[in-house]
Amino acid sequence: MEKRVNIQTLEPQAYKAMLGLEGYLSTIAISKTLKELIKIRSSQLNNCAFCIHMHTKDALKYGESQQRLFILSAWREASDLFTAQEKVALEMTEEITLIHQQGLTTVTYQKALTVFSTHEIAQLIMAIVTINSWNRIAVSTHLPISLEE
Repeated sequence: MEKRVNIQTLEPQAYKAMLGLEGYLSTIAISKTLKELIKIRSSQLNNCAFCIHMHTKDALKYGESQQRLFILSAWREASDLFTAQEKVALEMTEEITLIHQQGLTTVTYQKALTVFSTHEIAQLIMAIVTINSWNRIAVSTHLPISLEE
């Protein structure tokens, strides 16, 4: 891939603002593993290899199983492996990530209200929006994957 701009170096204030969102997300009630599932699923939909690589490693570190990570892109077909909250969060992730199709539907929002508080729904939306922003930065700038641990 061609080398592209490094936003962290060229626009450090913009990068700092993105890190501010990450700082906020580290304080929310949503579990670390659910946040990682959201990040991975969004990154799969956006074809962001850099973020898929980073967040699968993080998910494993936080105790997520390999089996669930392997099956995540087909979570609907393996829905017995995921909790009611996880299924709604993944559905929200897909609808918000693919917002051009229909956006967050009323049906999914109503499901979310049955398993999350309104504050948690707001937090989920912010988590999904943030990873989508990171995906767009990584894909647009061709961030390279480092396979070294």
